[in-house]
Amino acid sequence: MRRKIFIGSSIVISVLMIAGIFFSLPYYVSKPGIAKELSPIIQVEDGNEGKGSFMLTTVRMGRANIYSYVEAKLFDYVELYPVEAILHETETQDEYNARQLHAMAGSKLNAIEVAYKKAGYPVEYEYKGVYVVQVVPDMPAEGKLRAGDRIIMVDGQKFDSSENFIEYVGKKKADEQIELTLKRNGKTKTVLVTVKPFKEDPKKIGIGISLVDDKDISVNPNVTVKTDEIGGPSAGLMFALEIYDQLMEEDFTKGYQVAGTGTIDSKGAVGPIGGIDQKIVAADKAGAEIFFAPNEKGSSDSNYKLAVKTAKEIDSKMKIVPVDLIDDAINYLQNLPMK
Repeated sequence: MRRKIFIGSSIVISVLMIAGIFFSLPYYVSKPGIAKELSPIIQVEDGNEGKGSFMLTTVRMGRANIYSYVEAKLFDYVELYPVEAILHETETQDEYNARQLHAMAGSKLNAIEVAYKKAGYPVEYEYKGVYVVQVVPDMPAEGKLRAGDRIIMVDGQKFDSSENFIEYVGKKKADEQIELTLKRNGKTKTVLVTVKPFKEDPKKIGIGISLVDDKDISVNPNVTVKTDEIGGPSAGLMFALEIYDQLMEEDFTKGYQVAGTGTIDSKGAVGPIGGIDQKIVAADKAGAEIFFAPNEKGSSDSNYKLAVKTAKEIDSKMKIVPVDLIDDAINYLQNLPMK
């Protein structure tokens, strides 16, 4: 009898432990990811190699189970977020993943454009439209557009940038309709969407989407950027620095292990990201000596300020460097002595 009770209890405990892995809680958990060297990921044809390295930093994020929930409660730099803080009201996990991958694609394009222009190389474009990366709940696009849709025409007209698209839609009057021609799953379709004022800014008119340019960039020498399943726009700055370094004869790494984070736009401006404290932990574990952090023009709650705070908390010897533009990072590296 005791043997049966023991076996039965063991089975129940095993089932509960397995269920704890697969049972999802209404939270997402994020934790420090990795700091990964960019030279194997980015290859400029006949590009120069530095003695040091540039590294992108990542955050690991996934749906919380019982074990990861407990981990977040017990350990520093492991954070919990309600599902609604990550997924929009009607957004599925697949749509979220698509949004992150499109954001990464836009980040790569901006990085290539900025790096080549900064290095003095011409850049040519083939513009295809805009990708929808987010549909805002309770706005006209909800239910008509999806993350991943590629809008190729508005009112039968092509446009040559996301700025042009936004400007065109913004000039409409509230309750006017626009006709969008889009591609979804390889098929072309047309939808009518009514423009409305934004709740947070009633003077601004729109349909309620976030978007990124869908364009091909032609450069010489050629560059390949292999990101696999890495999502989000936060590696933009480091992509641009790695490409620029390979294009230039000067070694901008100066022999140092250089990590960092931050979005980058087509003008070279660096923007803030999430999880900066977790990325500091990841970079420190990887042996980074320098970390570029978005300065947000000196804002009191900037990424840079939190990065400095986190570095002190973990007793890191990394030099945290504030950047608002890619030029800030390049100038800092130019003034470094060779290691």
